Amino acid sequence: MVEHKLHIAILGTRGIPNRYGGFEQCAEYLSVGLVALGHKVTVYNTHNHEYQKAEYKGVHIVYCQDWEPKLGTTGQFIYDLNCTLHARKQDYDICIQLGYTSSSIWYKLWSSKQIHITNMDGLEHKRSKFSPITQAFLKRAEQWAIKGSDLLIADNKGIQDYLRDRYKVNSKYIAYGAEVLKMPSKDVLLEYNLNVREYDILIARMEPENNIEIIIEAYLQSNRRRKLVIVGKTTTPKGQLWEQKYSSEKGIYFLGGIYQQEKIHALRYYSKLYFHGHSVGGTNPSLLEAMMSECLIVAFNVSFNKYVLGNNAIYFNTAQELQQVMDTSNIRALHTSKIEGALATIRSEYGWQKIIKQYERLMLHASTKGKTVFNP
Repeated sequence: MVEHKLHIAILGTRGIPNRYGGFEQCAEYLSVGLVALGHKVTVYNTHNHEYQKAEYKGVHIVYCQDWEPKLGTTGQFIYDLNCTLHARKQDYDICIQLGYTSSSIWYKLWSSKQIHITNMDGLEHKRSKFSPITQAFLKRAEQWAIKGSDLLIADNKGIQDYLRDRYKVNSKYIAYGAEVLKMPSKDVLLEYNLNVREYDILIARMEPENNIEIIIEAYLQSNRRRKLVIVGKTTTPKGQLWEQKYSSEKGIYFLGGIYQQEKIHALRYYSKLYFHGHSVGGTNPSLLEAMMSECLIVAFNVSFNKYVLGNNAIYFNTAQELQQVMDTSNIRALHTSKIEGALATIRSEYGWQKIIKQYERLMLHASTKGKTVFNP
C-alpha cells in the first residue's frame, strides 16, 4: 500500500500494449505495475496504435496525432509536441519521459507544476547510422533533456558514469526489466531448418556499432561447424550491403526481422552461442532477453555490456579472439557457470517488480521533497 497516491503520465513512446520495442515494453510493465500499487497512470499512445480502447489493465490511455507515417522523422517531433501540449494542461504529479531524442526539444513547454523525470536511454549521438548533423542535434537534445528534467534515470551504470563525468549531474540508476521465460517449443526450429545447439545466433540492428561484420568475419575464419544465424532487418544501407556480400557464404543465414516473441525466444534458447556485438547505448533489452533465455553470451568488450553481464559472459575485442571462441569444443559445458550466473542475475537484479518499486520510490521521494536535486 502506498503512502501517497500519485497521478503519473508516461510519454515518449508509441504506446501500450507493446507492439514495437524496448521503451514500449517498459511503458507497459511500468504503467500496469504502478496501477497495481494504487497509483493513477496515463500513457500517451499514437492515434494509429492498433489498440484503440480508453484503458488497458487499469491504465488510462490518451491518443495523440502521429504524423510520422506521412512526414517521417519530422512526424515524431510533432507527435511529441502534441503529447506535451496535452500533458501540460493536466493535473499530473509526475511526467516520465522515456527517451529524449524527439521530445526534449519541447522542454520549455513542460509544465512547471509537474515533476519531470527523463530516462536518458543510450548515447544516441554516438550511433554511426546518424549523419554528423543528426549526431550534433542528438547531443543538443541530450543537453535539453538534462536542462529540462527535474530528475534523470540511467538504465545502465555506464550511462550514469557518463552523465556524471560529462555534465556533472546526478542520476538515479534503475535498470531495464526482464522476466525468466519457460522452455520454448522446438517446433520453431523446423521452420528455419535448424537443430538444437547446431547454430550460433546474432540478433541486432544492422548497424556498424553492433560489430556485425567482425562477427561475420570471425565466422568465416572459423571451422564453420555450426550455422551462423543473423536476425535483423536488412533494409538499412549496411544491412543490404552485408546481406549481398555474405549471404552466398556457406553456413551464413540472414533471417531478416522477426517480431514474434515466442519465435525469438526459441531461436535464442536453442542456440550454441549468442553474439552481442553492441558497443553503444545503455542496458540493451535484447541482452537481458538473452540472459533470461539461458544463452551462452559472447559480448563485445565494452563497459555498458560488462556492467550488465559481469563475469557471466565471454568477451571479445577482435575477429581473431571471436574465431577462437567459435572453434572451442564443448564450449557451453566449459562455461555452464556463466549461463547459470546470467540467469541468477536476471532473477535478482532485473525482475520487473523490483524495477517498478524503484520507480515508485523515486517518484514518492520527489513528490514529497519537491523539485530538489536527487542524490542517489
